[in-house]
Amino acid sequence: MKSKLTLRLDDSLIRRAKKRAKQKGTSVSQMVADYFALIETEQPSINRDLPPITASLTGILKNKEVQEEDYKKHLEEKYLK
Repeated sequence: MKSKLTLRLDDSLIRRAKKRAKQKGTSVSQMVADYFALIETEQPSINRDLPPITASLTGILKNKEVQEEDYKKHLEEKYLK
C-alpha cells in the first residue's frame, strides 16, 4: 500500500531535486523512496570497513563497566589455567 507523504523543503532544494530526478529519468518521490530504502539497510559507517564478525560485535559493551584489568584477567584465565 502506498501512502502520501508531505515534505517541507527549501524551494531551491526542491528545484535541484526535480532537476536531478529529470536527469535520472525518475521522480522525486522515487528518489526519496530509494533513499529511505537505502538508509534502512545501511550499516553505520564504523562497521563498513570491518569484517562481518567484528562488525557484529561493535557496541555490545556500550554502557558497560569493563576495565582493562577485566580483559587481562580473562586472558590469564583462558591461557594460563
